[in-house]
Amino acid sequence: MTDVILLRRKSAGEQAKEKVQPDSTKSNYDKLEETVTSSADKVVGAVQPDDSKSAGQTVSDTFRGNADSAQNSTGKTWTESAQDAASNVANTAQNTLNQASDYVKNSGSGGSAAK
Repeated sequence: MTDVILLRRKSAGEQAKEKVQPDSTKSNYDKLEETVTSSADKVVGAVQPDDSKSAGQTVSDTFRGNADSAQNSTGKTWTESAQDAASNVANTAQNTLNQASDYVKNSGSGGSAAK
């Protein structure tokens, strides 16, 4: 993931494409990248003044806010939800690193690579 990805807003098309594509077809890296960039976009959208947003960003932020409100009706605080999200990102990253490490170990020892 590059700094450029984290500094720009996602278009509605990018967001829709991520939602439509099944997770089963995405690599762990793609899932991690989507989680990080979506979280960054959500933060930027929350702090960006409405008068500096495009019409598409305003609609997207409003829709996301309504969806977040509905999802957060579980009784969790926003802090707990953020902690859960951070934990999920960390777990996905750790799993990806473990898989990469296993692959390197197995392919470097002459054995077959783990899948």
